[in-house]
Amino acid sequence: MGTVLSVLGYALIPAIAVIFGGIIAAFRAPGPGIQGYIQHFAAGVVFAAVAGEVLPEIMRERTPLPVLIGFTFGVVAMLSVKWFAERMGGHGEGEGEGKATGELPLALLITVAIDFLIDGLLVGIGFAASPTTGVLLTVALTLEVMFLGLSTAAVLLKVGAPRGRMLAVNVGLALMIMLGALIGATLLAGLHGPWLEGVLAFGAAALLYLVTEELLVEAHRLPDTPLMTAGFFLGFLILFLIEMAVASPAG
Repeated sequence: MGTVLSVLGYALIPAIAVIFGGIIAAFRAPGPGIQGYIQHFAAGVVFAAVAGEVLPEIMRERTPLPVLIGFTFGVVAMLSVKWFAERMGGHGEGEGEGKATGELPLALLITVAIDFLIDGLLVGIGFAASPTTGVLLTVALTLEVMFLGLSTAAVLLKVGAPRGRMLAVNVGLALMIMLGALIGATLLAGLHGPWLEGVLAFGAAALLYLVTEELLVEAHRLPDTPLMTAGFFLGFLILFLIEMAVASPAG
């Protein structure tokens, strides 16, 4: 029970970030340029978490079959979310643009809810590997979900949703992160060997999808600049240096 509560405590950080993103959007949403910098930076942080924490844990047992199965399931799961989003009407800031009807874009909200559920699950997966991996994945995902919460709130405001309803929706989405973390902490706790490798491979696929098909795709909807691109490498370097500092006493 203590481990579950600890994981939920860390999962509360990205959950709060989602709500914080909604508050920012409600009162002073950052312009497209600032959002581009945030997206590049967050993508670099998430990528560093995969390269520096998740992949070394996967390599530890050196059993390719569980990795192949887990990674394949991860890719299929994320592509299914994308297919569902496109089938239901799109996933992105453009949905609902110019339709100030007050009706909530259910397709977007369902897709984001599934996304946040997987993000919470990734926090649980990280702590199933090691406390360090869990903490660093929490840091990386906090940046990702804060931007997604901000973007979702901005869409809700565009379609005419009142601020109170928008914030209530963001709170509900934040709870999906907690639910995912709870599932991860209860079902995945105690995994080791090939089983853990398979779960981590699933997580690696999901994280790579978040970088390549969400953060960077959204960032490149606007004209790119060298400074924005540098933000990706800055995010990668900062988290990678943190990983080195954390790992050095044990090494």
